[in-house]
Amino acid sequence: MLTRKKMLQLLATAPFIGGLAGTQIVRNGTKLSRNNYRRNYINELGLRTFINARGTFTTLTGSLMEDEVVEAINFMSDKYVSLPDLRDRTGERIAEMLNCEASVITAGAASALTLGTAACITGDNQDMIRDLPNLDGPQREVIMQSTHRFGYDHAVRNCGIKIVEVDSASDMEAKINDNTVMALFFNAAREHLIGREEFVEICRRNNIPSFNDAAADVPPKENLFKYIEQGFDLVTFSGGKAIRGPQSAGLLYGRKDLIEAAKMNHSPNGNTIGRGMKVNKEEYVGMMVALEVYLTKDHDKEWQEWLRRVEVIRQQALAVDGVEAEEVIPDGPSNVFPGCRISWDEDRIKVSSSEVIQSLRNGHPSIEIGGGSDNVYANVSMMKSEEAGIVGRRIREELERASA
Repeated sequence: MLTRKKMLQLLATAPFIGGLAGTQIVRNGTKLSRNNYRRNYINELGLRTFINARGTFTTLTGSLMEDEVVEAINFMSDKYVSLPDLRDRTGERIAEMLNCEASVITAGAASALTLGTAACITGDNQDMIRDLPNLDGPQREVIMQSTHRFGYDHAVRNCGIKIVEVDSASDMEAKINDNTVMALFFNAAREHLIGREEFVEICRRNNIPSFNDAAADVPPKENLFKYIEQGFDLVTFSGGKAIRGPQSAGLLYGRKDLIEAAKMNHSPNGNTIGRGMKVNKEEYVGMMVALEVYLTKDHDKEWQEWLRRVEVIRQQALAVDGVEAEEVIPDGPSNVFPGCRISWDEDRIKVSSSEVIQSLRNGHPSIEIGGGSDNVYANVSMMKSEEAGIVGRRIREELERASA
């Protein structure tokens, strides 16, 4: 696995950063300052901002980019470069960082699912690349466990394939045939009928590419390396969640021949299924820098900061009689961030969780928070450091008002 020392050595000798970007990226705790903005676009457009106490949801615009990422984007915004060259160079750098054969930055993890599937179907066949998804002959098939079907498998079906569900290892063996082009593993599924290692072994035995969708599955950062080490041919992660890169960027990496085929199906190549999945020059460099920052940051320190925020919120909530508040750390593998679950006796505090959630959303400042039928749940990972106290105070105020 790539160590912090090796990563820093790589960055210190990186001609791409020094030559193409030509700007010093400040690290190790020293933050870059944001620009002063002349216009307030939020006010102009009549939008509301909010404190994000829910997590890295796309509908809530994911995460906030690191300052180094913003600097990289701003730098690239007034430069012209060859887009294919930029794609290839950033892909080479990311492959070095992730200890894999090859990589390409995509327009999010869903784009990576489409491009990876296309690669497994077409290889470097230009006629098939042009005609996808309307190919001659029998319909191509992708194997998935029945418990792994999810809303994003539409990105795979975009390629004109049929998803074949399996319920066991023997069922998977039996259903692989000449039309099978790939097997997709949904890493965050609640139930794995076939474990990762066995899934990969079946794929290898039958010469079928295996693809692991691990879009939201950091932290821990070790997951970025783990699935390639387990033998998956392709892996995707979202760039705009915990890695805190551009919201519209993602990572696709793994076997070199499949990554090369994915690039052939991708923008800026015309008449391809991925032509509309454009990644601009700012996103290429921004995503690369986001991964650099993520791999070199002090994750233990960040985790302790998250725990501090949870305790701030928990203590505020416990100040109200009849309230229970507990630290919660999800089992994973996706969205493993500390949070605070708050519940109360509705006979004493006469307000429902949905009413509290709505009051927090409509209040000042506006707060987006999650919850269930009998609780509210604050995910602290996307907050700014000072916002935990605000969230805790507002929760306490709403519960005190209802108990008065």
